[in-house]
Amino acid sequence: MTVGHARGGRAVLSVEAVSKSFGGVQALQNVSLACRPGEILGLIGPNGAGKSSLVNVISGLIAPDTGHVRLADADLTGRGPEFAARSGVARTFQNLRLFRQLTVRQNVEVALTSGEKHRPAKVAGLTVEGLLAQQHLAGLAESPAGALSYGHQRRLEIARALALGPEVLLLDEPAAGMNDQETEALAETIREIRATRPLGIVVIDHDLRFILGLCDRITVMDMGRVVADGPPADIRRDPVVIEIYLGTVH
Repeated sequence: MTVGHARGGRAVLSVEAVSKSFGGVQALQNVSLACRPGEILGLIGPNGAGKSSLVNVISGLIAPDTGHVRLADADLTGRGPEFAARSGVARTFQNLRLFRQLTVRQNVEVALTSGEKHRPAKVAGLTVEGLLAQQHLAGLAESPAGALSYGHQRRLEIARALALGPEVLLLDEPAAGMNDQETEALAETIREIRATRPLGIVVIDHDLRFILGLCDRITVMDMGRVVADGPPADIRRDPVVIEIYLGTVH
């Protein structure tokens, strides 16, 4: 299988030959990937594959040793999370980072206020009510964020990220802690986001059925490298992917 960039349109997000080491550990080795507007890209791999390091590089939390990260015409490389966010990168976190003492509504209001200040053209038309409704949180608007179920907290993080009016949305383990019914509902919500907003979406998750059923294309990492990239049907039958990760998923 060919490993490389998305084809068929200009990428909104481009990661070009990124490498990163921590001490003597090579976390990322010459990693390249791309995500187009309107594309749902899955990022998978076993524990220690480098997925979290890559997402942290894209969102500006860590700087790569070599390579570049670009969002459309903006070079994000090593410029920090504030620059990445203001340029159009929004993300959720594997470990939830909500304002737990604030209400659900207030969590989204904080993000929308930031979006109105830094990305006014991109948040025009967005409302707190609309974002909460899309994430099935309207009836919980006045609840403290910390009192929500785990699945609802995941959805609140997505609503808050969308309030920034991003060009690319990074979802780090969004289905973690959800049952099958909740996971399928989340997949439908992500499809709805893609259908209504021209942004690229990168989904990192360990639920392979969720990723295979949701994503247009999947990038597979192992030991800090990209080892495969292609549509779900190709990833299912790629012998390298089967050997390192997928096993007997049907």
